[in-house]
This record gives sequence, structure tokens and C-alpha cells, in this order.
Amino acid sequence: MTPSFATCDLCDAHKNEVPERFRVLPPVFKDFGARRVFCGLVVTVKCFEDNTLVKAAVESDGFDETPAGRIGKVLVVDGAGSLRRALLGGNLGAAAARNGWAGVVIDGCVRDVAELAALDVGIRALASMPMPTERKNLGLRDLAVQIQGVWVHPGDWLYADADGIVVSATRLF
Repeated sequence: MTPSFATCDLCDAHKNEVPERFRVLPPVFKDFGARRVFCGLVVTVKCFEDNTLVKAAVESDGFDETPAGRIGKVLVVDGAGSLRRALLGGNLGAAAARNGWAGVVIDGCVRDVAELAALDVGIRALASMPMPTERKNLGLRDLAVQIQGVWVHPGDWLYADADGIVVSATRLF
């Protein structure tokens, strides 16, 4: 099911909220997945040129079962804006789609762009880079991360569409 929201409408409704409650990510992310509109509960990973924790995350369930139904998750990866190594490629993108992730937002790069474009998952990243990471089992999970100068916390809600990406401390619909 495609979520029904517009980030412009969310900004209109929440533009006067304090930054701790509602934030907008800078317009530097490119679309790489087939799902252009996505939202969900945020899970965070912080890593630098090592996608060990990204792999572990996308290979796990990308949703929570609640009394109100299934809630998709969005993996937000603080890759420190590195343009030297790709943190997600075709295999990990396929794992994210297969495991029900609503989306992945990476402050860094992806690779296997043609493969990612065919996957039913939202994928946003800074750029494509064919160089893979080296897995050294480094990084942190489930902590507040700073993405392009904007704080994103585990348990926040992320909404992405053609106009941009917004993050809220609470579910907006």
C-alpha cells in the first residue's frame, strides 16, 4: 500500500514546531529505489565506509506488527557523507525489499544503481559509487545521528516523497 501524504502539506501543517519535533533534511538526496513515496519508523546506523551494520539491519524484519497493523521501518544511515565507498548495493537493497523495509536513507553512497531501481523499497542517498566497503564490523546502531546537519533519532518518523524528506518526533498520520 502506498502511503498517502505530501511532504509539502506536512511542512505547511508543522512549520512552526520546534526543531526537536519536526525537521526537514536538506535537498541533497537522490532517489535510487522503485518506491518513490515512503514513510516509517526510524532505525539508525552510524558507520564510516563499513556496511556491516547496514547488512545486519536490512537482513532483519523491516516492519513491526502492532494492534493497528504492520508498520514499516526506515533505516537511516549516517555514513558521514562519504563519497568514497557504497554502503548499499543490489544484494543489500534486495534484502531490504524482501524483508519489508519501507525505505533506506543514506548519508553516503549506493552502487548497483540499475538493480536498486527495480526494487520495491524507497532508497535515497547522496550519489552512486561503484567501490564497495570493507567489512570490519565497525559502527553503532540505535543512536541519534546527524544527517547533513539534521538530527534524526531512533523512533522518529520519516516521510519521503518527490519534494523531500521530513522527520518528526511523532507519527503525523
